[in-house]
Amino acid sequence: MAVEQTHDVGACKKVDVGITRVFQLLGKRWSGPIVSVLLEQPAHFADLRRAVPGISERMLSDRLAELGAAGLVVREVDEGPPLRVSYRLTETGAALEPALKELGEWAKKHLPESDPCVGPDGSC
Repeated sequence: MAVEQTHDVGACKKVDVGITRVFQLLGKRWSGPIVSVLLEQPAHFADLRRAVPGISERMLSDRLAELGAAGLVVREVDEGPPLRVSYRLTETGAALEPALKELGEWAKKHLPESDPCVGPDGSC
């Protein structure tokens, strides 16, 4: 005789609102790596593009705009010549450093490498 199980939907714990908001922003492809690069130092657009393999110029531009709108990144124009644009983390963006470093350490220990080019230090 089969026992019918009931599921009380109201008893389920809901996802934390903060976690939802964080992953809506940083869970997008490329956002985390961009912030990670900027944790080290401000960078020009071309340097960011080289530092994040596989990202297109358009996607980098879109992600930088989203991160800027969220208050994590600031776009600064370096008066020339030549005129160059650089990006740096705001105080709010820099405050992500401990969490991102912990996530990176967790990934090294618990996630199998899926990209044969990526070594333990993040390089080829």
